[in-house]
Amino acid sequence: MANNPMHDENNSQTRKGSQPDGQRLDAGPDSEFAIDEDTAAAAPQNQEEAATLDAQLQSALAESAQTKDALLRALADAENIRRRSAAEVNSAHKYAIEDFAGNLLAVKDTLEMALADKTSSTEQLRMGVDLTLKNLMAAFDKAKITEINPLNQKFDPSLHQAVSQVESDQPPNTVVQVFQKGYKLQDRVLRAAMVAVAKPASGQQAASESPVESGGN
Repeated sequence: MANNPMHDENNSQTRKGSQPDGQRLDAGPDSEFAIDEDTAAAAPQNQEEAATLDAQLQSALAESAQTKDALLRALADAENIRRRSAAEVNSAHKYAIEDFAGNLLAVKDTLEMALADKTSSTEQLRMGVDLTLKNLMAAFDKAKITEINPLNQKFDPSLHQAVSQVESDQPPNTVVQVFQKGYKLQDRVLRAAMVAVAKPASGQQAASESPVESGGN
């Protein structure tokens, strides 16, 4: 029997079409071999990026540790300053009059010497008292203690304590007599001056001019 050319061509095409895919020798750019090569090429770059990120992380951790240490040191310094300040304030309250007390010692010494002297004349005793007063005034001056002696001044209820009114030709509410001097420490009144104020000689005193209240603390 003669061979049929059509039959041989079909058999040849069938054999070509039935060749397994795994035995293909040609691989296009989109095949799995091409993807594996790209991944292999990108691996070193990914490793470099990971190393860079790790270095940045370690640097950030080190910087964070330094910042934490600096913060703890600052908090410790602040606490030490607070404690020292509290101790200084406590010491200031406890020994606030230390300087003034030291200045008063000379006054006490002078008074004791005057009392111990049995032979001094009246004039000598007077001189001793005058010296003692000068020492006391010097101590007052160092402590910023000043007198309030408002004779012939306008009555001031914040500095003066009116205990009486007397008829006088002075303007109403003028201090005409000081029974007891007052004293101030800096701007604070230690004791108001005890005074008498003037009222009109006719006995007619305007209500608006009379001292409404006594001053002092």
